[in-house]
Amino acid sequence: MPHKWSNTPSRHQATLWPHRSLPRRGFAAIILLAFTLITIPLYGLLGTVFLWGLLPFLMAAVAGLWWALEHTYKTAEVLEVLAITPQTTTLIHQPRKGEILIWDCNTYWVRVEIHSSGGPVPHYITLTGNNRTVEIGSFLSEEERCRLILEIEKSLGEMKTP
Repeated sequence: MPHKWSNTPSRHQATLWPHRSLPRRGFAAIILLAFTLITIPLYGLLGTVFLWGLLPFLMAAVAGLWWALEHTYKTAEVLEVLAITPQTTTLIHQPRKGEILIWDCNTYWVRVEIHSSGGPVPHYITLTGNNRTVEIGSFLSEEERCRLILEIEKSLGEMKTP
């Protein structure tokens, strides 16, 4: 699951990141497999002019696959940290590019809501407080967001009790 809780009696903290279904080792294996399969038809063309006509296009296909997979890795470099203490709840959103966004509110006034429809994704989670509403975990899967809201509500409940 692409989120992890680290709890102490005075602080509950959740770190969220996008799911990575293809690890770097798998990335290398895919590129090697693509290169191998693309070069198999070239063996019959060794020593002919046709080899040099096809080779740039086939290598461009491997390079395009590498670029596309690398691009998905770069776009998924997002991190969110939700820290809940008895006094303050803070959400830090760190995008791949741009500035870090920080939202904080008195824990007593924080409301967590799940929107089954109408949001950019199903079961969209928002935190409301300080006259502001922020999203959390929009990059998670639907099932992960459903579990996350229960965990956030539990942590908020524990921190709100005296």
